[in-house]
Amino acid sequence: MTFTSEHLAALAPILLLSATIVAVMLAIAFNRRHWGNATTAVVGLNVALLSCIWLIWSDHPDTIVTPLFVIDGYALFYMALILVTTLATATLSHAYLERFRGEREEMYLLLTLSALGGLTLACAQHFASLFIGLELLSVPLYAMIAYPVKSRRPLEGGLKYLVLSAVASAFLLFGIALIYSQAGSLAFADIGPYFAGVGAMPGSPVALIGGALLLIGLAFKLSLVPFHLWTPDVYEGAPAPVAAYLATVSKVAVFAVLTRYFVEAGGYYQTSLVSVLGWLAFASIFVGNLLAVRQNNVKRMLAYSSIAHFGYCMVGLVAGGPLAVEAVGAYLMTYVVTSIGAFGVVTLTSSAGDERDADVIYDYRGLFWRRPYLASILTAMLLSLAGIPLTAGFIGKFYIIAAGLDGHQWWLLGAVVVGSAIGLYYYLRLLISLFLLDPSKHRFAASLDWAQRAGGIMVLLAMVLMLALGVFPQPFIHLLQLSALAPG
Repeated sequence: MTFTSEHLAALAPILLLSATIVAVMLAIAFNRRHWGNATTAVVGLNVALLSCIWLIWSDHPDTIVTPLFVIDGYALFYMALILVTTLATATLSHAYLERFRGEREEMYLLLTLSALGGLTLACAQHFASLFIGLELLSVPLYAMIAYPVKSRRPLEGGLKYLVLSAVASAFLLFGIALIYSQAGSLAFADIGPYFAGVGAMPGSPVALIGGALLLIGLAFKLSLVPFHLWTPDVYEGAPAPVAAYLATVSKVAVFAVLTRYFVEAGGYYQTSLVSVLGWLAFASIFVGNLLAVRQNNVKRMLAYSSIAHFGYCMVGLVAGGPLAVEAVGAYLMTYVVTSIGAFGVVTLTSSAGDERDADVIYDYRGLFWRRPYLASILTAMLLSLAGIPLTAGFIGKFYIIAAGLDGHQWWLLGAVVVGSAIGLYYYLRLLISLFLLDPSKHRFAASLDWAQRAGGIMVLLAMVLMLALGVFPQPFIHLLQLSALAPG
């Protein structure tokens, strides 16, 4: 295949991010300066994001770059979302690592490497590119989670994620091999006719086992029940910015490729697959919310909450119909903005220089009286996660419910309503704690000039974007409509 200027233009975000990785690596080798290396990573991510935005607004035609990648509106939307979230994580990492006693620069190299894996997944239309992207996304995360190597909990979290992720990858690879042995192709579009019964027996037990193993591997990455046990321990042990990245980019990229596979491989024609995904969504909503109620640790609570949120997102995918892909995109966008804001506050009230992060709900008691604006931002983010009107979370929930109504998934809609009610309870627990009087002087509070620093500015921008999505969502809805795949 001959590469043309059109191919290079389509690959601009990936090529620019790859150049950024090389630049960060060389910057570390020549001059270890935390601010300089962080700035190099942020500038490179911005340039890659601008190229992505240019491709979106210039109405760049869909481009197939080898059988592995397709750069279309759907891929560009998720690439932009991944790059924005990675930028936010890099900014939070700089604020978090300012007092870290150790080498800080490698965090930005690991972060950009992982983001490159996310971009690969957003463009993948082939099992080979899916696996390459998934591993490139996951492997840097092992080191990012365990980055404070002298602390026990990060090392424990990194080890758990390493072992369990390796097992999930083995399931995934074996499932891909079994599907290939029956379908004779690794391209998503070629799998659809096979499962639809064109030229092959659709009920082949080998292919069904392969599909089940593939689903197990992806469900682990999304921490869907019952493959969720790693999530609270890893979130608790990871540094706060890394937990934010785990909750957003690592899951959004996987959900993006799962949605493309589901649409292009004709997942809606496979009633057994739709049924299994429905039960996974149902279990994730109830187990995630019920276990979150029991948590006093904020990061563990947000971990179980993320399990429930991706259960909601799965409802949109299972519902099918013309709203399915658009509903998934809307929910992921609103969830990412809200989660970055919530974890941003956790990051600003924590520091790698402390023995531990601000973890338990008691650490946030009376935060409003010490840092009123920061507490107000966390309040808004918690209300958005609960799906209260005039917040971004309400728009996401509205889309999911609309898709469920369109697909007549009444039992899953019931799960969404009940799960949202349970979620409101534990979000209010933390929210009320922010406004209680605190007789003691906690050390867990952001610096007085937090809003003048890069991390604080990023949290303020997340707050503004969250409110913009909730109050005036039309421009974002138009963007989603331009980037949606056509459901099968």
